[in-house]
Amino acid sequence: MAIRTKRIYEPFSPEDGRRYLIDRLWPRGVSKDTAHVNEWLRDLAPSAELREWFSHKIERYPEFRKRYRDELQAKPALIARVREEGRKGTVTLLYAAKDAEHCNASVLRELLEG
Repeated sequence: MAIRTKRIYEPFSPEDGRRYLIDRLWPRGVSKDTAHVNEWLRDLAPSAELREWFSHKIERYPEFRKRYRDELQAKPALIARVREEGRKGTVTLLYAAKDAEHCNASVLRELLEG
């Protein structure tokens, strides 16, 4: 399975394969025309309440990870669809957060690969 994560602000690459934006809000300063997003999967993003609670505070990450995984469990069809795309070819999960290690993309990738 080829699941990658990448900040949407990084340049597009053909090696990205299918590019899915997994943030609830469209990233600031990114044009939809130049983003090279195959699909915006906002339903895979953390809920607005969880995103606001987490507020990218690293000390909250373990609890964020748990709560976000709980939210994702309610979306088995969407998870299965992205997982299947990863079996066919490369899938890149796009996100806007500055911290690649402590963000929703890292949690989702872990779930998809597990």
